Amino acid sequence: MDAGTVNPASVWIHRFYDESADTFSEEPEGFSFQDAARDLFKLIRLVLEKTGAPKVFLVAHSMGGLICRSLLQRIIPEALAGADGEIDPSAGNRFVARVFTYATPHGGIRFAIGFGLLERIRDATGIQGADIFGPDRMYDYLTPEKLRRKRTRDDFIPTEIPDDGFPVDELFCLVGSNPEDYDVAFGLSSKAVGARSDGLVQIDNAAVRGAPLAVVHRSHSGRYGIVNSEEGYQNLQRFLFGDLKIEVELVGFTVGKAAPPEVEFQLDVGLAIRGLPVLVHEQSAAHFCPVQIEHWREGDPIDSPVPLLTTFLSSKAPRPRVGGREVPRLRHALKLRLMSITEKEGHFFFDDHMEQTEDWQDTLLVDIEPPTAQRPLPKAWAAWNSTIPTALRDWDPDDNDQLKDTDSTPEHWQGRIDVPEVSRALLGLNAGIRLTVTPRTLTF
Repeated sequence: MDAGTVNPASVWIHRFYDESADTFSEEPEGFSFQDAARDLFKLIRLVLEKTGAPKVFLVAHSMGGLICRSLLQRIIPEALAGADGEIDPSAGNRFVARVFTYATPHGGIRFAIGFGLLERIRDATGIQGADIFGPDRMYDYLTPEKLRRKRTRDDFIPTEIPDDGFPVDELFCLVGSNPEDYDVAFGLSSKAVGARSDGLVQIDNAAVRGAPLAVVHRSHSGRYGIVNSEEGYQNLQRFLFGDLKIEVELVGFTVGKAAPPEVEFQLDVGLAIRGLPVLVHEQSAAHFCPVQIEHWREGDPIDSPVPLLTTFLSSKAPRPRVGGREVPRLRHALKLRLMSITEKEGHFFFDDHMEQTEDWQDTLLVDIEPPTAQRPLPKAWAAWNSTIPTALRDWDPDDNDQLKDTDSTPEHWQGRIDVPEVSRALLGLNAGIRLTVTPRTLTF
């Protein structure tokens, strides 16, 4: 195809493992992580030449996400270094607009068994090339050689991208929380990495610090895996093409103020969007990944926000039709469930525990009307399920439900809704949910 003739809205696949697979060659080449990232850079430049697009989106599964990070953090900065060897850590942003990773071990792969011995054997022997998931090799392929005097191995944290590198706001991490459906090695993998995982990657290692993420109850791969899931697709297309960023935070929560210090509080969080048959984000105690609510202590600032989730919406996406008409607003429901349990010296006590019984639960229904050419900021309405006298589908918000914009920053909308009055003795007299909506555009 001639340069500039391929539709930019096309999908290109980088099969970085083919040269090392005996499926395609009797004498396969040895796998090189850096070479795979360099080949990806060649493909990106080919795509830009053939399509005329200014940048690409990268979508990666598992180790592919680390290939993308090596490309952005080391390969492109080194390839574009100046004549004096000067490195621009953000050089990857000239070619890549956004990155979406499915179940990528951003923090490497660790095991829930062996007390660290398995990791040390893996990293020392490099058996089957598995040391690429250890911190020493990760430091090597994620850090340009010219910067290693300043960014030493001792300071290296795999889950962090340097502040002057690729912008973490443009990287989304989809995290799986279901190890049971991952049956690789007859299920031994999921047993080795433990329950807080997708069967291969532990939840704590599946995201870059500061990047938006979603947790979904899917396994690392397979028939019921995260890649071919509806949850994955919905998060993917909203992140890549969404023009509204929604951030949700707890504010003013003083949970535990009257409880003894050994009582722990956990919050289940689920996000549903009208018209979708799945939750696009789900953290729960049942899946070993609830939001831990810090026990309130005297002297702590009461209004410290606790981030719950970040999601994306598209004002241009097709909307559900209700009563034959396309709905004018984007509606989603935030499902919250607070539970507590007594823990002393690492042991749980169930004397006063009531199984699967929450201290508080409610659902916050939110309608967002996207900005228009005449109105640069969105509008929002919200109400708690416990205060709505009708079925949720029949909720018709009125002026009393509209949230006021409490932030005067241009192109930045922020509002809050207090928790129902009956819940304030438990949650806090000033407890509420804060929503921040910001318009989002691609930068070229």
